[in-house]
Amino acid sequence: MNKKEALEIVKSSGYELENLSDELKKDKEIVLEAVKQNGTVIQFADDSLKKDEEIVLEAIKNNGYAFEYVDQIFKKDKKIVLEAIKIDGTLISYADKSLTKDREIILHAVKAHGAALEYADDAFKKDREIVLEAVKQHGSAIQYADEDFKKDNEIVLEAVKKDGYALEYTD
Repeated sequence: MNKKEALEIVKSSGYELENLSDELKKDKEIVLEAVKQNGTVIQFADDSLKKDEEIVLEAIKNNGYAFEYVDQIFKKDKKIVLEAIKIDGTLISYADKSLTKDREIILHAVKAHGAALEYADDAFKKDREIVLEAVKQHGSAIQYADEDFKKDNEIVLEAVKKDGYALEYTD
């Protein structure tokens, strides 16, 4: 199969990247076209292209879950991590641990999905603003909060407003 044929195939279905030869999986144009169809197919690309910022950003913009498959260097990259957690805050679980100590990152993550609080540094589980944002977005996130917040009327009320089952995790 030549490059032109491969491009046509991945344009119709990005998943076809998986079935291409190793040589074609190293071709930036082919991989870029494939991740435009479905970002998660970055997992089938050659490792060298998982380090390519253009491909990584395109993959994540198409499907935030592509973040799981990108090279480690991007899991420490604040710009890339912010792009991924816009789609789903719990994707912070794939980020470098140093970023779980970054207040800006964690605030963005819990605003996108309150359950991201589970992956935050313990200091943020004691941070009223972050916990409040988390439970407003996902009531059951209260289960990851510091014990003091499980007795806090305002936080418990916000959590239960969002999800009645959150009461299960309160004092």
